[in-house]
Amino acid sequence: MSDKIAEFRALHVPGNPLILVNIWDAGSAKAVTAAGAKAIATGSFGVAGAQGRADGEDFPLEDVFANLDRILSVTDLPVTIDMESGYGADPEAVGVSVGRAKAAGAAGINMEDRLPGETGLLAIPDAVARYRAAADTGIFVNARCDTFLGADVEKDGDALVAATLERARAYADAGAGSLFVPFLLDPRCIGAICEGSPLPVNILRGKGGPTHKELAALGVARISHGHQPWAGAMTWLADQAAQVLGGAEPDY
Repeated sequence: MSDKIAEFRALHVPGNPLILVNIWDAGSAKAVTAAGAKAIATGSFGVAGAQGRADGEDFPLEDVFANLDRILSVTDLPVTIDMESGYGADPEAVGVSVGRAKAAGAAGINMEDRLPGETGLLAIPDAVARYRAAADTGIFVNARCDTFLGADVEKDGDALVAATLERARAYADAGAGSLFVPFLLDPRCIGAICEGSPLPVNILRGKGGPTHKELAALGVARISHGHQPWAGAMTWLADQAAQVLGGAEPDY
């Protein structure tokens, strides 16, 4: 397993980003693997949604690992799973949950710096304690930093970049392997974070934001697609079902 973790870590290259088309189950993992992916990543929103559950650790931890086991059975690629806030009430519990993910075969995890259902970020010392507990297991930790969630980038961009870099330094010291900054489409802020971060930077691709090529030029090391593949698949399914049930022929 240490080889998979090292292999996954090596894929994070600023300027030559790892592209992750996030999946939700074994079937979607097979499809993305066959398309030529270098690694497989789950997204918690899609994983939960595929089972009729809500995002925010509503999907039981035992089901997270059962889903991981099925995914690992169909791909030899490194697999990273979205563990939301770490599935633990305190750092010790986070370490136990993340340690189980590593033992089960995950090469990496995503972990947030806010608790389920909360919009406010954890205080830096509290977030650091949780990230350190996760990183001490030896797994690759993608430390999600939600400083831009619901923020006014045009008004507060410089302050948000500074706050993000403060957390990036703290999370790096805690042993995180990369910094995930979602909900950010502004190229200037992305470039500034990539330039100042001690960790390789992961950006969530979004409509209206920079392209993959533009993100690479800004120094991004990892591009995620988050819930968008699952949402796109569900939209297509709903559209086709409405077409068929309305008396028309489907597109497939």
